[in-house]
Amino acid sequence: MVGIDTGRRQLEDLLGVAGVVLDGTQPWDIQVDDPRLPQRLLLGGSLALGESYMDGWWQCRDLDGLLTRLLTAGLDRTQHPRWRLVLAGLKARLFNPQSRRRSFEVGRRHYDIGNDLYAAMLGRRMVYSCGYWRRAETLDDAQEAKLDLACRKLQLEPGMRLLDIGCGWGELLRFAVERHQVEGVGVTVSREQAEYARRLCQGLPITIHLCDYRDLDQAFDRIVSIGMFEHVGVRNYPVFFDRLRRSLPGDGLALLHTIGSNESATRTDPWIGTYIFPNSMLPSAAQIAGSVEGRLIIEDWHNFGADYDRTLRAWRDNIEAVWERLSVRYDQRFRRMWRYYLAASMALFRSRRGQLWQIMLSPDGVPGGYVAPR
Repeated sequence: MVGIDTGRRQLEDLLGVAGVVLDGTQPWDIQVDDPRLPQRLLLGGSLALGESYMDGWWQCRDLDGLLTRLLTAGLDRTQHPRWRLVLAGLKARLFNPQSRRRSFEVGRRHYDIGNDLYAAMLGRRMVYSCGYWRRAETLDDAQEAKLDLACRKLQLEPGMRLLDIGCGWGELLRFAVERHQVEGVGVTVSREQAEYARRLCQGLPITIHLCDYRDLDQAFDRIVSIGMFEHVGVRNYPVFFDRLRRSLPGDGLALLHTIGSNESATRTDPWIGTYIFPNSMLPSAAQIAGSVEGRLIIEDWHNFGADYDRTLRAWRDNIEAVWERLSVRYDQRFRRMWRYYLAASMALFRSRRGQLWQIMLSPDGVPGGYVAPR
């Protein structure tokens, strides 16, 4: 155990690589409220950084700016205790964190925490994924543009059957049915989402299932999955793409909308895995391509990851404006956790360490080639 003064000097040297100063004057500098902070961060890495913020050990006027600097400088790679990295990697290889038995955990711990929180944060539509800002000026417009883009890419026609894997609160299915006269089936592991989606889609030809995607074995003309693949896990990618292949006709299409990582990994950031998305991991391009090989044809690969920073900033503005009107369940520690989550997500995309991909897939290849809308 290093002394407090020695630990502070070591932490200052480390943060200096990112242009961050303890108790400095820049908005991204860390203001220390507990003198034990340097020791905690040096020993605990990114998990300790997030937990100590939740505990009120430090403040920062520009939290997303700070985290962007840390990611850009690569300090998240240098500060993980090595034994913890080795243990996490070994666990991911020996066990399947995204098994059927575990698949509902993220529903209970994240998506079921309260529809009032998500309704306040997400805007007019309950769409919890990156908006498409190419021509949009507001969050609501960006989310509608994303739903429209997905439907155009899928080339929906009246009477088609559309499966939404990870359907969330049902917004895409309702949009597709109302605009394109298709029939919809949604799958979610969140009880709160399923109940909300059934109410939202009442009276429309839409069925919502509370089940794991591996338990639904039906035929569809089109399949879409938006913001769910991050919970599948690399060990299950072949199973996921086999499910798409078996469920589609030869002329079918599937759209995979997922956050992606620049590097292949088998685990997520320890703070994100502990407090936000248990059993999650971001896929790399190599992992997706390797799992698709021999199963499906990649028709188009569209990256608009820079749009996620703008989406997240809009979500932050929405939620910060209404905290006091929300349930008392969201106490100060929860609010600090949520602020850190949104700021860390902004930093991921702002630093270009994270991407947002829409990938179009077909079973046998589109005759003459697929023309991708933008």
